[in-house]
Amino acid sequence: MAERLLLTADRLVGGGVDRTVRSHHRRRLRGVGWEHALDAPPGGWAGGEPPPRAGNDLSILIDGAAALRAMVEEMRRAQSHVHLTGWHVSPDFAMTREGEPVVVRNLLGDIADRADVRVLLWAGAPLPLFRPSRRAVRGVQAALTHRSNVRCALDARERPMHCHHEKTIVIDDRVAFVGGIDLTHLAGDRLDSQAHPARAQVGWHDAAARIAGPAVADVAESFRVRWREVTGEALPAPATAGPAGQVEVQVVRTVPNGIYASLPRGDFRIVESYLRALRSARRLVYLENQFLWSPEIVAVLADKLRNPPAADFRMLLLLPAKPNSGEDDSRGQVGALLDADGGAGRFLACTIAARDRERSDPVYVHAKIGIVDDEWLTIGSANLNEHSLFNDTEMNVVTHDAALVRATRLRLWAEHLELAEGDVGGPPSELIDRRWRPVAREQRERQAAGRPLTHRLVELQGVSRHTGRMLGPIDGLLVDG
Repeated sequence: MAERLLLTADRLVGGGVDRTVRSHHRRRLRGVGWEHALDAPPGGWAGGEPPPRAGNDLSILIDGAAALRAMVEEMRRAQSHVHLTGWHVSPDFAMTREGEPVVVRNLLGDIADRADVRVLLWAGAPLPLFRPSRRAVRGVQAALTHRSNVRCALDARERPMHCHHEKTIVIDDRVAFVGGIDLTHLAGDRLDSQAHPARAQVGWHDAAARIAGPAVADVAESFRVRWREVTGEALPAPATAGPAGQVEVQVVRTVPNGIYASLPRGDFRIVESYLRALRSARRLVYLENQFLWSPEIVAVLADKLRNPPAADFRMLLLLPAKPNSGEDDSRGQVGALLDADGGAGRFLACTIAARDRERSDPVYVHAKIGIVDDEWLTIGSANLNEHSLFNDTEMNVVTHDAALVRATRLRLWAEHLELAEGDVGGPPSELIDRRWRPVAREQRERQAAGRPLTHRLVELQGVSRHTGRMLGPIDGLLVDG
């Protein structure tokens, strides 16, 4: 009887927290005219500006070795300018390491001898309890600009307890990179390959998008707006590139209300795009993300599991074994989704590890990728938490190009399943049931027994207590003014 009463009280408390967080976000967005982002109907494209742009080339670059090399190659081709935003930059970070390393400070300094190089970084945490600190970021600014033509501005117009988190590079208004990869070794080495070899340190799984074509101007315009807000300097309007491919691309952002004079109401089209796409899901939801805290997102996911749109509907999540915030909050929401699934076998959450014979190291899942039905794809800097969806500056790109979406999923699944792409082309539900689940469960059992891993995939389990599940949303509420 006592245990039953405890469980009942636990559900009431947990449910109350969930409702409080969602109500708070709704009131806030209603106050600035953005409530429609939470109520958007099924679809995928977000409303408003900028709209989807046709005529782009969009390449998905998986893991740091490939993405960082592509960034170096494009930046070295710069003729007019390189404009870069980031959460943090390490001046001594080596973006490539074959032969003579390509180091961030040297690369940008060399380019700045012939082209305009501007770097816009978060100014750092006001309290030295968090990293990077204001003092550390000022040191980065000094290192990048010392005996160099590089210009570096620090954006301190963050909401309390939040940051500027987007990661973009614009080169000559011709090519742009948007994704999750910061040019830093803070908290982990971003240069890792799809092979994820055991390195006696935490590995790093991440992704970025390379854009060429008209959508580049939208990335460039966002940089121009932020640079003017921070420095007072007006840059020329970006040039609009001509068609470079056949892919339609939309640039979507989170900009909190009240931090920039030119965007007083903010911009919340990342959460709008996610909610539209997830509500439209019929067969597959596949998410790779650093966090799964958002009660708005989890509510839609849970509804899909309770009311599956088809018998072969599946939901697959790839998350870190433990987010680097210090609390394993995402596991709580995994528990909520397992409950919603009710043992039907439609839901699976996994993480990945690097292994070498008897040894294994965790691989930190830092990618922010969403795929729905092989018809919708988003990639960028936004995590599925309150910080990224409501409070930090973020940028994602979205496409409905079915061929590109499916090809991206196959590449990711081949990497994680340690198979050739030709072996992962079957129906997603069958691959999840016959490949993902048995392998991941076996590795979880081996890990629990202290035995060496024989595969990269490891199943994630959720916590059982509802109140324990709400650590992430509570964190978001406490720091979301």
